[in-house]
Amino acid sequence: MTATPEPAPPCPSPPAATAPPPADPPLWRDRRFVLLASARTLSVLGNGFARVALSFAVLALPGAGPGQLSLVLACQAVPQLVFILAGGVIADRMSRSRLMIASDLVGAAAYAGLAAMVLTGHAPLMALCALAALAGTATALFSPAMDGVIPLLVPAKRLQQANGLLRVGMNSSMLLGLALSGVTVAVVGAGWALALNAASFVVSALLIRGLRLPARARTGSSGWADLRDGWREFAGRQWLWVVVAQYSVVVAALNANAGVLGPLMAENELGGARSWSLIVAAQALGTITGAGLAARIRVRRPVLIAVLSTFPLALPIALLAVRAPVPWIALAMFGSGIAADIFGVLWATTIQREVPEAALSRVSSYDWFGSLAFAPLGLLIAGPVAARIGVGQALAGCAALIVLASAAALLSPQVRGVRAPAPAPAPEAEAEAAPPPEAAGEESGARAAERPR
Repeated sequence: MTATPEPAPPCPSPPAATAPPPADPPLWRDRRFVLLASARTLSVLGNGFARVALSFAVLALPGAGPGQLSLVLACQAVPQLVFILAGGVIADRMSRSRLMIASDLVGAAAYAGLAAMVLTGHAPLMALCALAALAGTATALFSPAMDGVIPLLVPAKRLQQANGLLRVGMNSSMLLGLALSGVTVAVVGAGWALALNAASFVVSALLIRGLRLPARARTGSSGWADLRDGWREFAGRQWLWVVVAQYSVVVAALNANAGVLGPLMAENELGGARSWSLIVAAQALGTITGAGLAARIRVRRPVLIAVLSTFPLALPIALLAVRAPVPWIALAMFGSGIAADIFGVLWATTIQREVPEAALSRVSSYDWFGSLAFAPLGLLIAGPVAARIGVGQALAGCAALIVLASAAALLSPQVRGVRAPAPAPAPEAEAEAAPPPEAAGEESGARAAERPR
């Protein structure tokens, strides 16, 4: 009898291809991120107008001079430092978007009042100071809330891109605002330029209203207890307070250069305001380029790279000190603008990743407070120091302070050691790494046979 051949076992069908997960849509298609970016771009554009308009409005008053202008600007700057910590506590206790809306409306009221006084010609100095202080307070309440909102809208893996894109828009609008402000003041007057800024705050508040972030859970702790908790979060991270201490020195030196020493050197040695305008414009273009670059780069040690990026900030100041040609200084300022925004994006992203969301605005307020602590001092002593030792030597001292403070920050092990999370593997790589279903079944069967019964 002939044996019937056994049928061949069926060929295993190939595993069904698994579709890769859909790619994340670009941030510009995220409605809430677009609302936030639009609000910030518009309000920064208005602030560019106001920075010039307020100065000309004060100087146009009968009998006003540099002393009165300094007083008004100081009344605007001091509350930004005094109330920034309170802004962080409030932002961590309520809906951050609501606090941003309230801050925008307060800023709108302050600039509307300034515009009304300038347009009517009735502008007592004390009233100008009071409204300038109100505008500064609004900024102090807004900034920590803004820093805490971004992680609520954007996934952690896209924070760096989001911070970079926000800075591109803000830097571009600041450059445009400063460029158009002189023309606007000349054509329609300082009062209407201030009114435009007030309107930009109102539109910003309407845009932020679309975020509709929920109110935060109520806590039984007091504001002072929250402030202490925020300090513990801040002081418990060596890399955080070390870089803030470094940047307090860097900002003081940069303010002394930008506000006093740079214009003095340009006026005395480099051809006056036209040369200084070219230098400042080069830096502004650099910040736009730097923000766009920072949105794309990927680094494993973001705090280390951020600190290293502060060294180029000393170069244009050193070139000013030795009276280098204006094109060289402008090129160095362009590079410093790139470096400054690489620092800003990497720094903001690291804080948002490493600090618990519940304490983020308070930690951000300590960051702001520490970084700006010596800024008024830099402006205050720059003139007397330059008069005593010379403008060139004072500029060289500022460049040396930046280099020394940045080098000191590198001594911290945490500054050198903080690492960004590893990027997620691509879907193709995951598929290649996973064993095929048959192999997985054989492996699990072998392990089951080895298991004692």
